[in-house]
Amino acid sequence: MKSRMSLRHAAVSKMPLLWLVAALLLLPLRLAEAHPGVGIVRDRQGNVFYTDLVHVWRIAPDGKKSIAVRDVHTHELAIDSLGNVYGEDNRYLGSGEGDDRYRHRIWRRSPNGRVTDIVPWRAGFWREYGFVRDRAGTMYWSQCPARRCTVYGRTASDSATIVLAAPGKFTTAINWMAASATQPGVLYVVDGPAVRRLDSSGRVTMVAADVGTNLMGLWPSADGNVYVAVYGARAVVRVRVADGKLTTVARSPATWAPSGVLLAP
Repeated sequence: MKSRMSLRHAAVSKMPLLWLVAALLLLPLRLAEAHPGVGIVRDRQGNVFYTDLVHVWRIAPDGKKSIAVRDVHTHELAIDSLGNVYGEDNRYLGSGEGDDRYRHRIWRRSPNGRVTDIVPWRAGFWREYGFVRDRAGTMYWSQCPARRCTVYGRTASDSATIVLAAPGKFTTAINWMAASATQPGVLYVVDGPAVRRLDSSGRVTMVAADVGTNLMGLWPSADGNVYVAVYGARAVVRVRVADGKLTTVARSPATWAPSGVLLAP
């Protein structure tokens, strides 16, 4: 199933010390639950990259829109300090059993537009690569067989994989994760309707128990808030980490709903 998404901008309320614009990645209500694209990132020059599951698009600072990476079935995106954009390409083969029906590769787009594979085509889904990165360059990912999730990490300078959280610390399968904007080794995790905090020692704490239904992309900000795309409510909700207070800061028009969120200056 293919979908077409649009990138729209919604103003976030101007709060003291908080002057932000939220860019919402929007999907038709019927499409996103089982087939979301949450990838949306921005480089230092102000270029915004997002996925519509068919291509990765670039919106330049002057508003001009173009295809940045063509013909890639990408759900998540990452960007590093040099402006390299990373994503996956998942393909359904239609034969075989289990994961053998699929194949994947991991690509990188350099700032000059060159696209190269950093993981060549392989059978199955990708399992040992993370599109969640913290400020130190550590990548994170999760595996949730039978809804028993393990969270892994790998530093930028080390090929060794570390386990941050063993099974049993989350209620449901982890949907999405995001790294803290200020604290390396700290992750915010969507666990069913809840948002939880995971630190480098493996401690998991509750941030907010009931943010909404079908939580998708999330983005921690430097001011102590986490912004969550609440697909089920067609809203972006700000979660205050200090006390779990919820505030709706943007809504999308029916019949669209946000599946990703990006904060920009």
